[in-house]
Amino acid sequence: MSTGGKRGPEKAAERLARLLQRERDLWEGGLCRIAGVDEAGVGPLAGPVVAAAVIFPVGLGLEGVNDSKQLTPARRRALAEAIRQAAASYCVARVDSEEIDRLNIYQAGLLAMRRAVEGLVPPPEHLLVDGRSIPGLELPQERWIKGDTRCHAIAAASILAKTERDDMMVGFDAEYPGYDFASHKGYATRSHRDALRRLGPSPIHRRSFTLLPPRGLFD
Repeated sequence: MSTGGKRGPEKAAERLARLLQRERDLWEGGLCRIAGVDEAGVGPLAGPVVAAAVIFPVGLGLEGVNDSKQLTPARRRALAEAIRQAAASYCVARVDSEEIDRLNIYQAGLLAMRRAVEGLVPPPEHLLVDGRSIPGLELPQERWIKGDTRCHAIAAASILAKTERDDMMVGFDAEYPGYDFASHKGYATRSHRDALRRLGPSPIHRRSFTLLPPRGLFD
């Protein structure tokens, strides 16, 4: 007869072990500073793209860490605080809308990731990156497709990036009232599109995106 009371904790422990597998392999190989890297905010019409890089002490993992998109805002915020407390090092970096328009969103995401990695002190020895390889870094790195669901350090980075960006958009809501940035965080919801038609673009809107006029037209 099974004891149902242990199933939840057992599953959580098994899941954490799976997420930590690659980090454990690298730790056992003698590496100590392994950074997970991810970004948030590629799709919105407004606001920065934000990236985070995080290194955990050897052997440490946090139960509950997951792809930030699969967590409630309250759970994401609690985990972000736990990550900041537990991490050996972390850095959050941003690329603003004007840089996004100048570079394009793909290159801007890579630049935000590079800035986050370069902000880690001490520097990492190895990178685990969600979905991409970051140019301009002389570090070994691994590109993990859907890494925020498969790798502990990448998932932790996704939580820090998403939480930081959401907080920025709440601040922009007060600075640029009428767009409801605190609610939709810059994504192309119906209410956001209605506000754009009514008010025109704000200074934090990405003019290079197809729904928006180029910079200078309304400035």
